[in-house]
Amino acid sequence: MRALSGLTERLLSPGASGDVEVITLGSGAGVRLFRPAGATEPTPALLWIHGGGYIIGTARQDDRLCRRFSTRLGITVASVEYRLAPEHPYPIPLEDCYSVLTWLAGLPAVDSDRVAIAGASAGGGLAAALALLARDRGEVTPAFQVLAYPMLDDRSSATAENPNYRLWNTRSNHFGWTAYLGNADPQVAVPARRDDLGGLPPAWIGVGTHDLFHDEDLAYAERLTDAGVPCRVEVVPGAFHGFDLVAPKAPVSRRFFDSQCDSLRAALVPAA
Repeated sequence: MRALSGLTERLLSPGASGDVEVITLGSGAGVRLFRPAGATEPTPALLWIHGGGYIIGTARQDDRLCRRFSTRLGITVASVEYRLAPEHPYPIPLEDCYSVLTWLAGLPAVDSDRVAIAGASAGGGLAAALALLARDRGEVTPAFQVLAYPMLDDRSSATAENPNYRLWNTRSNHFGWTAYLGNADPQVAVPARRDDLGGLPPAWIGVGTHDLFHDEDLAYAERLTDAGVPCRVEVVPGAFHGFDLVAPKAPVSRRFFDSQCDSLRAALVPAA
């Protein structure tokens, strides 16, 4: 699949390394941890989940992005190395993310009341699922969720008008969801199929108009709002899936990142 191979090439290109702590938890999940320089008190934190259609990718691919979040906001950032489908289908990747969330919230250097969850593409889908799981279990309460063009609805592969969206098309989407779901019940495993979205943390959702996930993302944002969950929506005209990863220095990509930071700052960092 050309779209999948192209995405693989971009996602598996190495990110910057250096000041990152690499940790493996007892659960089997991995963490790449970025701490803000000079912090003397517990800081807010962000749990970041990488994309890759649930089947490819690595936490290292987002090192630069996680470092930017940490530096810009003065927060601790933990990037999850979750196990991938199809070898590790649902709920394993989600449980990996949950184990890192509880670990992060328990760090002495982190303010457990100010922990946000975030991700892009499949990572955004996992972040949405993680918000639901955290709500249902009641052990950790994320303060905010950032969902960048999240992969939320397995039904889009069959309902999309255009099967050939750039970078991630309907064939790739069907393959990714099939690998991830395995024998799981979609009504439980797929965020967009969940009936009750009440009680979730406030959200930021961003997506381009030329993205396969555009319609499902806006529908999810509307359902969050209807459920009483504050949700800021950032629609980028003409943008395709993963545009900010392909061209991170483009003005439109910088504005996309700035919008995420503005919402995270408002949720996590008290006004001086």
